[in-house]
Amino acid sequence: MMERLFTLEEANGLVPWLEERFDAMSPLRAELVERQETLLSLLRRRRSNGHSSSEGEIAAAEGEVTRLTRRLQDAVKEITDRGIQVRDIGRGLVDFPSNREGEIVYLCWQRGEARIDWWHPTNTGFADRRRL
Repeated sequence: MMERLFTLEEANGLVPWLEERFDAMSPLRAELVERQETLLSLLRRRRSNGHSSSEGEIAAAEGEVTRLTRRLQDAVKEITDRGIQVRDIGRGLVDFPSNREGEIVYLCWQRGEARIDWWHPTNTGFADRRRL
C-alpha cells in the first residue's frame, strides 16, 4: 500500500489538531505511568512477602493499566489513521511522509512548535532534522 504523502501546507494545517490530540493524551499517559508504577510495586510486594492477599488490588491495577493503554492506543490510532507517523508520544513527535524535490522524506514536527520547520530523510530520525 502506498503511504499518503503530505504537502507542507496540508501538514501545517494539521498542527493545531495534533496539539489538541497530544494535549488530550498527556494526562492519559501520565496516569498510565502512575498506574504501571503502582502495579509494579504491588507485584514486588507480593513476591517479597509471598502474600496473595493483594490479588484483588493487583487485578484492579492490571485492569486500569489495560484500560489506559487501550485509550492511549486509540488516540495514537486516530493520528496514524490519517497517515501521520507517531514517533514519540511523550514528546509529541510525528513525521509526515512528503515529497521533497522528487525524494520521499519526512516533514518533522514536535509538540509546541508553531509550524513545521524541519525535515529529515526517511532512513534517519529526529537527530538529523534539517531546517526547511
